[in-house]
Amino acid sequence: MKKLFVLSAIFIVSMTTVSAQELGIRFGDVVGNDVAVDGVFSLGEFSRLHADVSFGDNVGVEVLYDFFYKPLGDTPGLNWYIGVGPSMLFSDPFFLGVSGEIGLEYHFDFPLALGADWRPTFWLIENTDFRADAFGINARYVFGK
Repeated sequence: MKKLFVLSAIFIVSMTTVSAQELGIRFGDVVGNDVAVDGVFSLGEFSRLHADVSFGDNVGVEVLYDFFYKPLGDTPGLNWYIGVGPSMLFSDPFFLGVSGEIGLEYHFDFPLALGADWRPTFWLIENTDFRADAFGINARYVFGK
């Protein structure tokens, strides 16, 4: 339990010191766990990093590069995104894989973003496996809004 607390504290401090644009929580299947600290870092107008540290029986980490982040239709604040990146599960045994992401989110006029996404994962290490059942919802505070 101490390791989880220390890892989460390091993650939160590092996210706030590198100017995370959004920081919140994600519920659902997150690298085999049920809840995660969720952060978004802008890389430009239409791309970003979407990082999670998940908690449960073990600690999981995902850092996804959302290379496509665009408005959906004419609705202000409604966006969709597609991304890919590494996923790790620190357990016994250790798992390493690649996750994809496709999601939809809404930014309100006040500093809140709500979203839902699907993250299929191809595990490469310890066992080779493909999982396509990871869905989640997230709520994030939007800094500077």
